[in-house]
Amino acid sequence: MYTIDNEHFGRFVASLRREHGLTQRQLAERLGVTDKAVSKWERGLSLPDIALLEPLAQALEVTISELLRGERLERALPLEEVEQLVTGSLTLTARERAARAARRRRWGLRLAAVCALAAAEIALLAAARLLEVETLEILLLAEGMPLAFGAWFCLAAHETLPPYYGQYPIGFYAQGPVRLHLPGIRLTNRNWPAILRAARWSLLAMPVVYPLLYGLAAWLLAPRLERGVWLWTWNAVTLIWVLAGIFLPIYLAARRSD
Repeated sequence: MYTIDNEHFGRFVASLRREHGLTQRQLAERLGVTDKAVSKWERGLSLPDIALLEPLAQALEVTISELLRGERLERALPLEEVEQLVTGSLTLTARERAARAARRRRWGLRLAAVCALAAAEIALLAAARLLEVETLEILLLAEGMPLAFGAWFCLAAHETLPPYYGQYPIGFYAQGPVRLHLPGIRLTNRNWPAILRAARWSLLAMPVVYPLLYGLAAWLLAPRLERGVWLWTWNAVTLIWVLAGIFLPIYLAARRSD
């Protein structure tokens, strides 16, 4: 089986990019990825996803076979060599999938730890008699929504977008039952990794921080306010907390990395 040499591949891509008078950022924009990704390819630290091979070859005006071989070819390759190249690229994709699976396992462990910690905090609130029937429902909502979205972002969300996201202005992402619509944001592989990181960390932090805020408010404010005012105020605070905590980090991450 033909083994693709990362460094040889990277030098070839860098040479072709300079040949076409492109910066790493310009090439990245054509592919809908970050300039850091292009830099890693050229330094031999990583290889592009198999879905990016065709658009990368088109951008550099070579064939996929030439791209994988890391050299220009004067003649078409025999079928056996083409099969070896494809097999080699699929092997690389398999390694990347294994790395992604390992990352998801790490995020899964973090999610489990957050669930355990949040449950312990709620149990402490109940033991301290700070929980009330009227506030328990809103507390479970404030915990459940971030955990549900966090589970999807940590365990199910795709880590790369299809190449056409970089070619057209798309601010909508759908995967299974989840629909993510971000008005004013153009989703590409340049900002998608930052969106994933921001969403994962913020959604895992929310279920841990919220019980602490609730306990502090119930201890300091509830005794000083009329019951109706306290309940209305905390429900409003919770609604703002949930909406801002879910969407604000995503918007900020998308803006910073676009």
